[in-house]
Amino acid sequence: MADISRAALFGKLNKTTYRGIESATAFCRLRGDREVDLLHWLHQLLQAQDGDLHRIVRHFSLDAARLAQDLTAALDRLPRGGGGHFDLSASVEEAVERAWVHCTLRYGRQRIRGGDLLVAILHTRSLRNGLLAMSSEFGKLRAEALADDLDAIVAGSPEDDATDIAAASAPAGPAAAGGTAALALYTVDLTAQAREGKLDPIIGRDDEIRQVVDILMRRRQNNPILVGETGVGKTAVVEGFAQRIARGDVPPALKDVQLRTLDVGLLQAGASMKGEFEQRLRAVIDEVQASPKPI
Repeated sequence: MADISRAALFGKLNKTTYRGIESATAFCRLRGDREVDLLHWLHQLLQAQDGDLHRIVRHFSLDAARLAQDLTAALDRLPRGGGGHFDLSASVEEAVERAWVHCTLRYGRQRIRGGDLLVAILHTRSLRNGLLAMSSEFGKLRAEALADDLDAIVAGSPEDDATDIAAASAPAGPAAAGGTAALALYTVDLTAQAREGKLDPIIGRDDEIRQVVDILMRRRQNNPILVGETGVGKTAVVEGFAQRIARGDVPPALKDVQLRTLDVGLLQAGASMKGEFEQRLRAVIDEVQASPKPI
């Protein structure tokens, strides 16, 4: 599957697994880990209130408290600091590829759910070994029993919701029907972070933020460019602007705007195939243009 773009592949995740990888990416960044690993993803899926994984854990009588402790300990063993390099691990991409095979060929589904992901991990030796290294509790899972009875085991899961699988009939491509696969992978929504209180208050940058707003409101030449040496406060201006948008303290034309930062390093990371970087960038641009909200 080397010729399938990452955006297209991850676009096959259902809402639960997709939000899980989004949360895993943010969690990994927050911790300062080198790359987003299956461990981050499974940890975030299990942190959710309910889903396929919770039902599988209960069905096979895993000790949920012990499992949570083991995953936390495994996270603490991960190497920190990527030196600017940040990407999804090879195990994450392999898990999605294998899950897509099981999802479509074994179960006839068009979206990868949490159960499909775990079935794929258990049926791939390297991924299964990694899973067992996270916690011995995963050793209680029986691969064939799970694969054969998956639909019954996860019956009633929130991932059965029609809104999770309705996207299966949407046109293909990351930007189709307002899809945001590339935006989620390669950008950070600063306005969302501001609304969630994840950005520190910005002090002493009111004049610069006001200038950014004034430039954006012009009819022409309305592209603000922040220049300066490292540490002079360019990021503070951008984050301060995001906080103003979140508070609604901007002109009406800017109130529904999303402010996102593009991670060029992540966009370049792992782009070994010819044209893959351009394909990723094109996907981001297409999704920005297709977004119902201005970005």
